[in-house]
Amino acid sequence: MIPSITSMKDAFSLKGKNALITGGNRGLGLAIAKAFAEQGANVAIFCRDAKKAAEAIDELKPFGGKYESFSCNVVDLQNVREVVAKAWDAFGGFQILVNNAGVTCVSELLDMDEELSDWYRVLNTDLNGTVHMTYEVGKRMRDAGKGGSIVNIASNAAFIVNKTQAMSPYSCSKAAVVHFTHCMACELGKYNIRVNAICPGFTNTDLSQFIPKDMFDYINNQMPLGRFGEPIEVGALAVYFASPAAAQVTGTAQVIDGGYILSC
Repeated sequence: MIPSITSMKDAFSLKGKNALITGGNRGLGLAIAKAFAEQGANVAIFCRDAKKAAEAIDELKPFGGKYESFSCNVVDLQNVREVVAKAWDAFGGFQILVNNAGVTCVSELLDMDEELSDWYRVLNTDLNGTVHMTYEVGKRMRDAGKGGSIVNIASNAAFIVNKTQAMSPYSCSKAAVVHFTHCMACELGKYNIRVNAICPGFTNTDLSQFIPKDMFDYINNQMPLGRFGEPIEVGALAVYFASPAAAQVTGTAQVIDGGYILSC
């Protein structure tokens, strides 16, 4: 049983915790890594771009913890198995896993190639990559006997059909990640491992700059709060889920999208 907090002192602290973040070299993943580091966590970044990983590690260094990057393709289970073992040894274990690595595509299903390559590419990364990491890290968390927190990055697209862009592979993969979160919360709770999902909407990352201005304005106008989210806001929610303050929270899928979901 996970003990509850007894005061607000250090309720959101991650000091002394080791966190593994997939896709932590850019965008939401990097924002989560920085939020964790600022709250005292040591951070391992899993990604495929070594140059971006090195740049991300440089951004974390001022926080004064232990930070390393590892080259890993979450789609490849054998690669995940090898790299998780290496990182686990390097950090002496992890108490936090953030499954953030993901891809998307914008295409109607009937316009995809005959091999449905975009469909399988997205599902293999966003869903199967999350499963691979949860399996390998979750087993080690269980065996270590110290509990843990797993945070899956899903999307508000898990609950809506986004009419501005056709993206059924992404939406379906994120819907599956949400239900996978529910299933794992039930399966892993007896090991004191909590599992939650964050479901961001439109957020100001390097990808949002490619949204045409008329669509950007339309999306903002659909949001009750009238603006895109900021990556640090997703980072703050991830800190909450990973922290002692959320000791009684598992199996949730929290939407953070300025209310956009209400307009669909």
